[in-house]
Formats: sequence, structure tokens, C-alpha cells
Amino acid sequence: MTDCIFCKIINREIPSYKVYEDDEVYAFLDITQTTKGHTLVIPKQHVTDIFEYDDVLAAKLFSRIPKISRGLEKAFPDMKGLNLINNNKELAYQSVFHSHVHLIPRYSKDDDFSITFKNNGDNYTPETMSQIASTIKEVIDHE
Repeated sequence: MTDCIFCKIINREIPSYKVYEDDEVYAFLDITQTTKGHTLVIPKQHVTDIFEYDDVLAAKLFSRIPKISRGLEKAFPDMKGLNLINNNKELAYQSVFHSHVHLIPRYSKDDDFSITFKNNGDNYTPETMSQIASTIKEVIDHE
């Protein structure tokens, strides 16, 4: 894709702070640095989001994440955790439409980053949960 900022980073048309690269994957510091070491991991193949991955591309990208994560942990001994975030489509807060995974080191509860999940469990009966699971499983089984 010619107008993709991440493709331009991969092609060295735009500078980045590279932390890892191989034939399939490129990882670099996010310029926002939500926390120290905030890293983006991207496939070199342009795909918009997770819905465009095939099994091979998914294996290539996601198999590198533990190695890069361990690198962050060793580089920053004060790191106490790591958020792995992948936003897909605009409603889910994707802002760059070249698939990417955020690795966000966590240092304390006060590091100015939070994720909250509303508990809507009371809105779903066991029967409704079974139906939802069955519907998803049926679609997956026929993929």
C-alpha cells in the first residue's frame, strides 16, 4: 500500500526507533510512548486488521511477540507487567489501518494507562450464554 505510514516505516521512507526486525515482522517504538518502551509489532505484509490474517501470517506475527516482550522485560527490570493490545476497525479504536499489536509495559498502577471492562454478565442468562457460544462455535467449525 503506497499511502500507509507503517508500510513507509518498513520501507525506510519514514524513520522509526526499531527494536526488532526479521523477514516477516518489524517492531518499533510507538511515538506516543504511553509508557516507557511502548512498542508496536507489525507484519511487513500489509493487512488492515486481524480479519485479513491467514493462519500463516498470524503464526509469523504472534510467534514473535513473546520474544519481543521478554526483551522489554529484560531491558526494563522495573517493568511489573505488560498490556498486549490489538485494536481492529475504527469503532475498536484502530487509528492506523495497517494491523499492529501494542506492547505496553506497565510499571505501576499510577503510570497513566488504564483499561476498564464493564461487567454486563447480569444481562445474560445461562441459556443466552449457551446460545451465543453455540452460534460462534458453529461459525468457527465451518471456517
